[in-house]
Parts: sequence; C-alpha cells; structure tokens
Amino acid sequence: MNQAARLLEALLFVSPQPVSAAELAAAGELSEGELTAALAELASEYAPGRHGVELSAVANGYSFVVAADCEGAIRRFLGAGRPDDLSPALLETLSVVAYLQPTTRAEVAHVRGVSSEWALTALVERGLIEESGRGEGPGAPLQYRTTARFLKLFGLRDLSELPDLKEFALGADEVEAIRARLLSVAERRSN
Repeated sequence: MNQAARLLEALLFVSPQPVSAAELAAAGELSEGELTAALAELASEYAPGRHGVELSAVANGYSFVVAADCEGAIRRFLGAGRPDDLSPALLETLSVVAYLQPTTRAEVAHVRGVSSEWALTALVERGLIEESGRGEGPGAPLQYRTTARFLKLFGLRDLSELPDLKEFALGADEVEAIRARLLSVAERRSN
C-alpha cells in the first residue's frame, strides 16, 4: 500500500465519524489526484469479503465499518445488542423527520397521528436527529433534521439516497392517508 493510502487508513482508523474527502486531503496534504488514487487503493484493499472491516462512503465522507458478516460476533463479544435498535415508533418518527426535514414536533405528530415528543427526544439522545434552529417568526417552534450519524447508520452518502416513497409496499389506502397528511403539512407551511 502506498504512503498516501496508509495515511488515509490511519486518519479513518482514529476518526469516530465519517471524514469528508476535503478533510482527508487537508490532513494528509494531498492533491485531488493523490486523494482519488489513495481512496481507490483503500477501497480495493478493504473491499467486501477481504477484512472484518470495510471502507464505506457514508454521510458525505468515508469511514471504516464492521463487515456485515461479522456483526453477530461483534454483538456477542460486546455482550449487548446494537445500541441503535429502534422500535417501530422510533423508526416511523425518524422516517418522517428524514423526509420532511427540517420539520417541527407538531408536523411529525400530525403525520404520525400521535404525539411524538418522546420519540423525538429518544432520537436526539441517540444522535440520529438534532435541532436545526427555529422556523420563521416570533415564537416559532424548534425544527429537527437528521445527522451524519443517521446517514452512517443507514449507509447513505447523503439524503438524495433515501428511497422514493413510491418504493414502499403500502396499500392504496395507506399511501393516500400518508400522502394526505404530508400534503396537509406542506400546505400549512406555505400559509
């Protein structure tokens, strides 16, 4: 492995978060060409099936992640389930935030049809969503958005990789109900 690839390997090894290409280039004092070549070499070295960790492009950056076929052994070794096991209510709330962001507590509750205060708090505590300021006007409510940790956990480079809502296998009635609630929130925002 060449020196630039070794340097990137070390940087990614010590970082708990995904690291952007710009940050890697700056830390390693690498040109764009050197960075591209080094990342390609690392991707080849840490391709699926070669090691217990893999190089992954997530959250607008790069990170080492545990290979999928090793996750069971990791869970047994650590003596616990994944800390990010999410209940259906948390997954539903997270999905609403991901697709509507930035969004408010009231908008999430409107789409879900139930109070979502506990779920939003739990997702903030897990680092999957964060406060992203307030809407416009005096007394405007807090808004929420997903985090880089969300992207990493779900293996997404950015939000454009979220699946299209049309891909979900819901019945026509369910789709219409969700669509109506989403349109209702969108209409309220425009007023």
